[in-house]
Amino acid sequence: MEPQPAPGEATRAAIETVFRLEAPRVIAGAARVVRDVGLAEELAQDALVAALEQWPRDGVPDNPGAWLTTTARRRAVDLVRRRETYARKLAEIGRALPESAEPVEPADPEDIDDDLLRLVFTACHPVLSAEARTALTLRLLGGLTTAEIARAFLVPEPTVAQRIVRAKRTLATKGVAFEVPYGPDREARLGSVLDVIYLIFNEGYAATAGDDWLRPSLCEDALRLARRLSALMPKEAEVHGLTALLEFQASRTAARTGPDGAPVLLKDQNRARWNRMLITRGTAALARADATAPGPYVLQAAIAACHARAHTWEETDWPRIAALYGLLAARVPSPVVELNRAVAVSMAEGPAPALDLVDALAAGPALREYHLLPSVRGDLLHRLGRTAEARAEFERAASLTRNERERALLLRRAADCC
Repeated sequence: MEPQPAPGEATRAAIETVFRLEAPRVIAGAARVVRDVGLAEELAQDALVAALEQWPRDGVPDNPGAWLTTTARRRAVDLVRRRETYARKLAEIGRALPESAEPVEPADPEDIDDDLLRLVFTACHPVLSAEARTALTLRLLGGLTTAEIARAFLVPEPTVAQRIVRAKRTLATKGVAFEVPYGPDREARLGSVLDVIYLIFNEGYAATAGDDWLRPSLCEDALRLARRLSALMPKEAEVHGLTALLEFQASRTAARTGPDGAPVLLKDQNRARWNRMLITRGTAALARADATAPGPYVLQAAIAACHARAHTWEETDWPRIAALYGLLAARVPSPVVELNRAVAVSMAEGPAPALDLVDALAAGPALREYHLLPSVRGDLLHRLGRTAEARAEFERAASLTRNERERALLLRRAADCC
């Protein structure tokens, strides 16, 4: 028989698992009281320490998440009351200090979703850099440690730690309110929230650097955040659009690498390995979007749905995909969108018209160091029989990527251009 963990070790493992799952709600509940995400995270850690002290002795409570949330909130209320008492004493000796607000009592359990929504918008506030938003979101809402975030993005752990500390400090010094914005403010900040979640997913779906092509845990973290956000904001079409897009993309994960971890291109994937349950979820999320004037995430989800519906490469509705990319390019003009549109055009109309589009992009500076531009151009040249030029393009693409798996794939494609 395999050795079983000691009772204390088992309880500790249970506590750590519960905390990872419940940390966003615990932090959100405390932040509702203290209005400071950095301080709220400290209070959540205090609740974790209390659990590590009490649960091995008293047993794991029936609702461990609620226990952690209540403990953190009580400490938050105590902290506010201590501050209020201190301010009152200072006032009594004649110091001119503004009166502090009455302590906020813990929210009812049904209010916790509102607190989570506030936490999402606070962690993804545009006042922070994209890197800081991503790190803080993964820390507060994804439940990842600093070391895990550093490993995921292949940056030194101190760098991630500094980003998180600076992000919390910036939110405090800038006086960013712990609230859900409404009207134009919400629309302006929702894009930042969705972009951060999408960035996290993409880093897991096609890693920018390192030895692994996929980092499934990052995809799972982003998908969990998107699902949570869609539940919290059921009337926002773009939220459902992002969730649908991630469901569709995640459905292909098992087919995107071979047994040795090497990338498998979409054309060559075994579609029997696509996750039909995720495709069903994506289809339902896209239906919930129900957008009369679809935004960029709804349009991208519609494109992904075209791939998901095709049981073979040959069945793919490339004319529709090209048309959707046309709408996306009109909605959010971008060289990357144009490059993707060129790929769809190549499948719908042939490589020659697509090459004209790619050459126009290559003439500008925007994608000069973007490895997928020469990769796409190499593919088009190869299909046109211009193999020597195609080989040079694949080699250039290989020199630009920082992902070892992708570099090996591109070099293999270059070698096939004989």
